[in-house]
Amino acid sequence: MFQRISSYVSVLVLALALGACASPGQQAGDMEIRAGVVEQINNTELSSDHHAGVGAVVGGLAGIGVGSLIGAGTGRDVAMVLGAVGGAFAGHEVQKKYDKPIPAQQVIVRVGSGVLVSVTQPVNPAISKGQRVYIEGSGTSARVIPR
Repeated sequence: MFQRISSYVSVLVLALALGACASPGQQAGDMEIRAGVVEQINNTELSSDHHAGVGAVVGGLAGIGVGSLIGAGTGRDVAMVLGAVGGAFAGHEVQKKYDKPIPAQQVIVRVGSGVLVSVTQPVNPAISKGQRVYIEGSGTSARVIPR
């Protein structure tokens, strides 16, 4: 009996806690959309979204694997170390090709309330100064799209 009451109380507390986390007027999955006019567009760059060092780690692990196939005893250990160093260097060089910045634009939009909103996003050639646009989302996921 005590366990049953305890589980009902636990469910009630969990439901109240989750209900308190919800923001009023906005349900899960809703997206904020604001309308405005483009005031200014500045060209800029976004940093690459590749994780630094992954190429070196993967290359080093591959080098160890290849080195372990060579020789036996101390020679094998030396081959593994050399394989790890060589693989890490090669992996780092390969990753550098993919770490180039992405062309972007900083779009400054004046929304209906008169507030200026700045959004940095990948280049969208369909957006120009003076154009009516929507701002989808908020924070780092915000995007400016033509109306």
